[in-house]
Amino acid sequence: MGDMTNSDFYAKNQRNEGNHAAGFGCSLMELRSLMELRGSEAVVKLQEDYGGVEGLCKRLKTSPTEGLAGAQPDLDKRKELYGRNLIPPKKPKTFLQLVWEALQDVTLIILEIAALISLGLSFYHPPGQASGESCGTAAGGVEDEGEADAGWIEGAAILLSVVCVVLVTAFNDWSKEKQFRGLQSRIEQEQKFQVVRGSQVIQLPVSDILVGDIAQIKYGDLLPADGVLIQGNDLKIDESSLTGESDHVKKSADKDPMLLSGTHVMEGSGRMVVTAVGVNSQTGIIFTLLGAGVEEEEKKEKKGKMQDGNMESNQIKVKKQDGAAAMEMQPLKSAEGGEADDKERKKVSVSKKEKSVLQGKLTKLAVQIGKAGLLMSAITVIILVLYFAIDNFVMQKRPWMPECTPIYIQYFVKFFIIGVTVLVVAVPEGLPLAVTISLAYSVKKMMKDNNLVRHLDACETMGNATAICSDKTGTLTTNRMTAVQCYVGDVHYKEIPDPGALPPKSLELLVNAISINSAYTTKILPPDKEGGLPKQVGNKTECGLLGLVLDLKRDYQPIRNQIPEEKLYKVYTFNSVRKSMSTVIKLPDGSFRMYSKGASEIVLKKCNHILSEVGEPRVFRPRDKDEMVKKVIEPMACDGLRTICVAYRDFPSDPEPNWDDENNILNDLVAICVVGIEDPVRPEVPDAIQKCQRAGITVRMVTGDNINTARAIAIKCGIIHPGEDFLCIDGKEFNRRIRNEKGEVEQERIDKVWPKLRVLARSSPTDKHTLVKGIIDSTMADQRQVVAVTGDGTNDGPALKKADVGFAMGIAGTDVAKEASDIILTDDNFSSIVKAVMWGRNVYDSISKFLQFQLTVNVVAVIVAFTGACITQDSPLKAVQMLWVNLIMDTFASLALATEPPTESLLKRKPYGRNKPLISSTMTKNILGHGVYQLVIIFTLLFAGEKIFDIDSGRNAPLHSPPSEHYTIIFNTFVMMQLFNEINARKIHGERNVFDGIFRNPIFCSIVFGTFAVQIVIVQFGGKPFSCQPLDLEKWMWCVFLGLGELVWGQVIATIPNSRLRFLRRAGQLTQKDELPEEDVNEENEEIDHAERELRRGQILWFRGLNRIQTQIEVVNTFKSGTSFQGAGALRRQSSTTSQTQDVTNVSSPSHVSLSNLCSSSSSGNV
Repeated sequence: MGDMTNSDFYAKNQRNEGNHAAGFGCSLMELRSLMELRGSEAVVKLQEDYGGVEGLCKRLKTSPTEGLAGAQPDLDKRKELYGRNLIPPKKPKTFLQLVWEALQDVTLIILEIAALISLGLSFYHPPGQASGESCGTAAGGVEDEGEADAGWIEGAAILLSVVCVVLVTAFNDWSKEKQFRGLQSRIEQEQKFQVVRGSQVIQLPVSDILVGDIAQIKYGDLLPADGVLIQGNDLKIDESSLTGESDHVKKSADKDPMLLSGTHVMEGSGRMVVTAVGVNSQTGIIFTLLGAGVEEEEKKEKKGKMQDGNMESNQIKVKKQDGAAAMEMQPLKSAEGGEADDKERKKVSVSKKEKSVLQGKLTKLAVQIGKAGLLMSAITVIILVLYFAIDNFVMQKRPWMPECTPIYIQYFVKFFIIGVTVLVVAVPEGLPLAVTISLAYSVKKMMKDNNLVRHLDACETMGNATAICSDKTGTLTTNRMTAVQCYVGDVHYKEIPDPGALPPKSLELLVNAISINSAYTTKILPPDKEGGLPKQVGNKTECGLLGLVLDLKRDYQPIRNQIPEEKLYKVYTFNSVRKSMSTVIKLPDGSFRMYSKGASEIVLKKCNHILSEVGEPRVFRPRDKDEMVKKVIEPMACDGLRTICVAYRDFPSDPEPNWDDENNILNDLVAICVVGIEDPVRPEVPDAIQKCQRAGITVRMVTGDNINTARAIAIKCGIIHPGEDFLCIDGKEFNRRIRNEKGEVEQERIDKVWPKLRVLARSSPTDKHTLVKGIIDSTMADQRQVVAVTGDGTNDGPALKKADVGFAMGIAGTDVAKEASDIILTDDNFSSIVKAVMWGRNVYDSISKFLQFQLTVNVVAVIVAFTGACITQDSPLKAVQMLWVNLIMDTFASLALATEPPTESLLKRKPYGRNKPLISSTMTKNILGHGVYQLVIIFTLLFAGEKIFDIDSGRNAPLHSPPSEHYTIIFNTFVMMQLFNEINARKIHGERNVFDGIFRNPIFCSIVFGTFAVQIVIVQFGGKPFSCQPLDLEKWMWCVFLGLGELVWGQVIATIPNSRLRFLRRAGQLTQKDELPEEDVNEENEEIDHAERELRRGQILWFRGLNRIQTQIEVVNTFKSGTSFQGAGALRRQSSTTSQTQDVTNVSSPSHVSLSNLCSSSSSGNV
């Protein structure tokens, strides 16, 4: 085995070879080698070495029917010998590693170098005193010894502020990773699996499953461990995550009994004995191999080569990599880096989801701002250098003297530092931070609102949602099925009849048909608390039918005990094509009887007899069927009931029928009865739907139910109102309308259907996927649609993946659905979706608030630094001051503005949609308005401040001169204006009252007061490092007064109508064209990828979630040194994870299942 390179494993395995002594009949290695066999080989090996599955169970000391006894010593022994069902996750990055990564940022490096040069030069004294004069103005001020000695302070201060920025960035990354691991482990704890212990079926956390356990597997499960099938019904497994083969593999105890961890059950049910868990399961072995081969791989990775030999394991790595598998296969989750992801993805290119809406807009904006900043800083440096050179060497005709070189260089370094400072302020590196904080905060709070967010950007996309396609059962309804009407022996009973009223033969057949022909895992248990409703376990429709048996004063358990699951001759499990389930049993006389149940109109079509009022079969003609539909099924459906038909058929023992010829078997049935099952609407749903409609979101119901049932429920929910113009159609009609003669789906045909469509009944998973895709791709409306979809079944996977946001049901949902989803509703309740919309809109607004504030600061600071530098050869705001401003503007402001709690008023406006610009005209008006106010004040202070306050002018100060009061006032006023403007930024829709609800956000208040306190300390005691001169109270009052002016000015701006400001529309708009050329963006990013691969390994977990938003803000793509402090550390690193950027993007249509499983898994991660 490859993992023998891991010495500790080797030691363990050696030790385990002695297992026979420990009392079990097979060692760990024997079981591992057994699980590597497939198909008939495995069957032969089992027979020869173990005496079949029963023999294997004996050796593992477990019973195929009763499971492990569950005694603690036995369980501990198994844990010790065979291991636990966990793959130890990779160690998270240490704080120091994160610090090192934050230091990799280009702008920080430039500043560090500049500061070091400045430091070095300040200690260099040119020889000879005379040189001072001969170097002319350049040496002005150097004469003062004390000042020359203080020259080192600026360099040191810049280094210190770089340290601050790095620590803040590293701390943010560290806390993000911690939060994400917390989320991960919460998801893990929720993952449970059905296991038989001590003949009781219990739900066990996946990590507690042990070798020898008997696990019950059913449709939709993701297998948590390796095992051998004991008994299976119609079992089909999707093994593409391990083999890459998309065809579903049929499993049966006599042909291919090997079941592997990480594979999906696509159909059927069964029981297996667990033979390998954790690192010894097939998936675990691959992980260990990867763990061992990581270092060699990294060396090769640098060259960007692909190891073909590792292809298969790479696919698995890709598979596991994503949070999905990490999430679903809980124990087998590992934080391995996914080297192969990007290459895999290039190989398998699947149609991609577009970038999340906000992200696309932010990317554009960041690139625009970055370019502008780079340009400004370059111009600033060039102007300063030219001005200095022309002034000294041309105007005053001085020669360049060698001994003056260090002094000149010191000037050039100073100019360079000013240029970098302009750049630092220009690049909004707080943006990714604001997005991160806002999303992380929302995700934490959404947890309380029953939304478990798996991909972070889903919560922001949800705020833009314009359409929700919801399932009916369980989401809009309570998913507590009760049989309320039935039709037996030619009588339609409006309530469940007394058993004496029914023909005894019919009653007998009915009770048997329901008890035997349902999953044996479905049960009705006594209520948890006195007086409560009985607990329904398993398939809810079957629970409704079992409830009918109990209402008829009979019990289903004795019948099941008499015919245990092993004795069932053949089972046709329910799937979305059959829409029915049938079970064959062998009768004592050797003949066969098949019981069948399913959607009434489908099963009745296959019936040609029906039980009469005395319980004898009589002919059931087509016209009887039509009458039955009109008189029984439609009235039931119009009451909102789901109708199920129960039937049976007898077969002779000789010749035995060909059970694989389904069409003939599932025909010529005898109908026993039709049952109307009620699934009441959840009480809070109508209100939630009304809120959605008020918020401009269209709710559509997509269900597998009968059209009349669906329409009745839709009216109860308020999805449709009588008298409105809407469409309720079923899957057949839908397909007829959207397909052309050749049977191909045409977008323009879909465009005729979807705007009015409100209910789609009897829909197949493909219909659901087609509808979602059609709405998303539609370009007919001026606003592109953003679609959310809810789903619980395995067949909902493709639609969940295609949707902009996929909601899976936490309780009723299958593992496959959860894996394809972005958000899991832990209470399966539609009203939680409304909360998600509210949080999503809040995220969007928080980011807009931050942008409005940030851009005002950027515009003002850049213009001040630029013009100040050009006119007075020195920036009025020094490098260190700029770094402080940058820190409050970016880090603190993003914290303050991104944590505003949402309010109900968010649901009163229409969704923004895809094409609305990020910066609305109101915001542009605010940014420009406040910018003008701040610039007027600062330039007045700069050029006339010395006269107003009667102090010395700070302009044209020589190198190393002491800080002036003049420039301190400018700096202080600037910060005060930002502080008060931060309060203005809390409202972005032009509201008057900016203080509304301010005390509901303690973080905001504490940050504003904290910043104010630190500012006092900096000004009064900052001295030389901050270039500050202490100010007296009067000057302080003036600074605060000018700051307060911001609030007054904000009211003035609010009165200007937007209609006057037509020219403000464009910034940050995402046009249709921009959304298409995704590929090239990704290609560019991929290049950065290889070089920075190592940087990303530990953070993979967290990045999974955030990278998409942050990566793109990676201004580095556009200009190599363009990013800046703070976020930039994050930014550079994120670039490394670009390969995951496309994570959520892999969409699989049913025809692409194989691809989707290779890559789709990646969808899971993006948080």
